[in-house]
Amino acid sequence: MTATKTILITGASTGIGRAAAELFLSKGWNVAATMRSPEKHGDLSHPRLRKYKLDVIDTASIETAIQGAISDYGKIDVVLNNAGYGAVGLFEASTQEQIRRQFDTNLFGTMNVIQQILPHFRKHRDGLIMNITSVGGKVTFPLYSLYHGSKWAVEGFSESLHYELRPLGIRVKIIEPGVIKTDFYSRSQDLINNTELTEYQEYMKIGMHNMQSSGDAGVAPDVVAQAIYRAATDGSGKLRYAVGAPAPWLLPLRKLLPESWFFRIVRSNVEKGLKKS
Repeated sequence: MTATKTILITGASTGIGRAAAELFLSKGWNVAATMRSPEKHGDLSHPRLRKYKLDVIDTASIETAIQGAISDYGKIDVVLNNAGYGAVGLFEASTQEQIRRQFDTNLFGTMNVIQQILPHFRKHRDGLIMNITSVGGKVTFPLYSLYHGSKWAVEGFSESLHYELRPLGIRVKIIEPGVIKTDFYSRSQDLINNTELTEYQEYMKIGMHNMQSSGDAGVAPDVVAQAIYRAATDGSGKLRYAVGAPAPWLLPLRKLLPESWFFRIVRSNVEKGLKKS
């Protein structure tokens, strides 16, 4: 009889993380659902699910959660690095604290979790690390410079890491969601602006309106969860999985078009309604 597999998910309380937890449970997996405040999510409950307190910028909490899951389930087969958020707005208006927090959570938090799980995966010479990046880890849009910087870094880190872990039987995969209907565009978004920077304000107002409107047309997080499950179970060495419009067509388009053409397409959508200077 095949042993029940276990996935550990960061940021499992809402959005993509929660959708993934529910899908893996429905497929018969054990789920170690980690989040900063598990006591606030009593509605997330299942006999094969256990919740653990984990903050990706707190290495002690990561170690405690991972060791707790190993003790409870015996073995972790997959780690899904999903925790993250978007700091969006004017780079000039951002504080050092906001810059550090964006990279601490999206990049260094991912690295922290991976460093803590690698001894377990090395011991078994088996394991899968899946990192959630974004279509914004391969292309950029205005007013997302901090977010893009963090996600481009995760892309490069993950691609390089997959080489050195492959001989140990450890695989790395990258999930690249497009526009998804989650609280990325609301609760978990850190909007950065300073109205005293008057030269930016028209661009900020119109650009953010157009970008937020695109979020309203996003697909449900369940679509991403399906791609995550497929990546976890297809047994392939495939590295990247683009999912949710516009990712599957925008990423190839970025490679095919000259930069000037692609930039014009981005500006025509994000700057729609902006007065020409």
